[in-house]
Amino acid sequence: MEIILRPTEPKDLETFFIFQLDEEANHLAAFTSVDPTNKSAYISKYLKLWNDPTVNMQTIIVDKIIAGSIAKFEIKGEAGITYWIDKKFWNKGVATKALKNFLNVEKTRPIFGRVAFDNFGSQKVLEKGGFVKIGKDKGFANARKTEIEEFIYQLS
Repeated sequence: MEIILRPTEPKDLETFFIFQLDEEANHLAAFTSVDPTNKSAYISKYLKLWNDPTVNMQTIIVDKIIAGSIAKFEIKGEAGITYWIDKKFWNKGVATKALKNFLNVEKTRPIFGRVAFDNFGSQKVLEKGGFVKIGKDKGFANARKTEIEEFIYQLS
């Protein structure tokens, strides 16, 4: 299985939008948009990020098929990482390999990852990528319509 990253193109957002409609994926991600079915809001949000010079947005390609996205973004001067993998590529090492590839190119450190307390797959991906759990926080999870605990990870 060949896993490569390339800069995200606006046309990729259509595929990413479809990925994030999956109910199980939304539940695990937890901290999603208020209405994941609002395509125009989704595309608009990600076009703004795509044009933001502090964002490094990459498309994950597996054997010439778009399998997900990974990005570095900044909030209040802190670098964060986010990724979303199409469900059909779960449990195949795609997220782990994509994260390692991404971190070889994106050198911003420290970089933080946040993950829902019960998203064990994403926790493993961050840990395999060298991230260390440094704390906890609580936040409102739109996908669950309640406040939940999230773990904060850091890569120095």
